[in-house]
Amino acid sequence: MPKAPLPANTLPPMLELLLGFSLSVLISFLVIRYDHKHAHLLSDHDMSGPQKFHAKVVPRVGGIGIVAGVIGALLASWVGHRDSSVLGMLLIACAAPAFLAGLAEDLTKSQSPRRRLFFTVVSAGLAAWLLGAVIRRTDIPGLDWLVSFGFSAVLVTMFAVAGVANAVNIIDGFNGLAAMCVVMMLAAIAYVAFQAHDVPIVMCALAGLGAVLGFFVWNFPAGLIFLGDGGAYFLGFYVAELSILLLHRNAIVSPLFPLLMCIYPIFETVFSMYRRRFVRGRPMGLPDGVHLHSLIYRRLIRWAVGSKSAKALTKRNSMTAPYLWLLCMFSVVPAVVFWDNSALLGIFIVLFGATYVFLYSRIVRFKAPAWLITRR
Repeated sequence: MPKAPLPANTLPPMLELLLGFSLSVLISFLVIRYDHKHAHLLSDHDMSGPQKFHAKVVPRVGGIGIVAGVIGALLASWVGHRDSSVLGMLLIACAAPAFLAGLAEDLTKSQSPRRRLFFTVVSAGLAAWLLGAVIRRTDIPGLDWLVSFGFSAVLVTMFAVAGVANAVNIIDGFNGLAAMCVVMMLAAIAYVAFQAHDVPIVMCALAGLGAVLGFFVWNFPAGLIFLGDGGAYFLGFYVAELSILLLHRNAIVSPLFPLLMCIYPIFETVFSMYRRRFVRGRPMGLPDGVHLHSLIYRRLIRWAVGSKSAKALTKRNSMTAPYLWLLCMFSVVPAVVFWDNSALLGIFIVLFGATYVFLYSRIVRFKAPAWLITRR
């Protein structure tokens, strides 16, 4: 698809971001304000699971405000940036199966992880068909050969998109954690697309960035609304597809850029599967409370250990996310700096994996450095 030159005036992109933010803030507020009337549908009443860390019943349909914010911002861009609006709305249409399957789980608590992943794969297939969003290069020996064939390239793409969506859902355990990580990723995509003079990708990334920030206002630090499966699967799909489209439309961008950018949730997922199956001898898909973010909450945020008040638990919850934001920045920053250099991106991917394993092994053995532990 031909790319238009970037406009000299950067006001329209900023308006895109602000509109997405405003709509998301407003709709999220309305969900919070009137949650008491529909709490049996909208709220998360289960606080007993291994990955449940909230102190009170909270609406878990934050994805509604985010999707509405993205749609509103993209529709508004129709006048000045029709290509951006068309691309974005087609992407939203493709995302519908993944988002609705996640939202159904948020509302009914009856959708299995396998069913949600299936519909995310369906969404990825639609994007491959309607937008040509297929991974054709990876700069990874062997995998490059595999994606040189049309059918296998589509399969790899669907697997990768579903994996990223599931990965974002996995790190959605604490106030602000998944949302801010996605903000960093969308900002990185917008920056690299700007460097590549790809206006539609810039606009789509900024629309999503604004919408997530609008949700973040209510999610952190007070935890007044949760992302939910609908929001997490939508954002994972959105980030993955924008990354694939960026590569598809701009040969100058290294295919390792999105991998390093998203490596925190991806590595968390892969490491968790390995840990469950080969270390603990349990099914890979069985939820547990031994993710890195769970360990940080239990073993590094010590000041409120033992306190059962909602205020203390909420504050302790919110103090967990900044640790993981820093870890996410450890991958996003070099991805942005070296976005067109596969060799350096590959080195940072290896460094991130080593850093993650080191931190996890220290914390799980109660040997975390003293300066990481928060006490009164």
